[in-house]
This record gives sequence, structure tokens and C-alpha cells, in this order.
Amino acid sequence: MNENRSVFALDGITGMLIATVLLLTILAGLTVLGLGVQNANAANYYDIKDEQSIKMFSTENAKHVVDVK
Repeated sequence: MNENRSVFALDGITGMLIATVLLLTILAGLTVLGLGVQNANAANYYDIKDEQSIKMFSTENAKHVVDVK
């Protein structure tokens, strides 16, 4: 029988806590980065120029969107 078992080995409670802390750290980091991007673009207004010439299926429709900033 294997008598070298430990509750605090990396495949036990310690490993579970390390994985949980790592995942929560990644979640917090991505949340902070996402909020930063959202705040940077919250005041980035745009205007659509020459609405009447926009075609339904065209690759040049992006030229009609102009940043106001």
C-alpha cells in the first residue's frame, strides 16, 4: 500500500487553492482590462456621413463612419 499520502500535497487541498487563486487572479485581471477598454471607448463618438449612399452589401461602408474626436 502507498503510505505517502498527504492532504496538503499539490494534488490535494493546496493544489485546489492554488488553482482557485490563479483562476480568480486571471478573472480579476481580465475584468480590469475590460473595464479599461470600455472606459477608453465610452466617449469615443462617431458620426455617419452621407447616409443616402450607403449600400446594403458593400465593403466600403466603413468609410462612412467618422470619429468625432
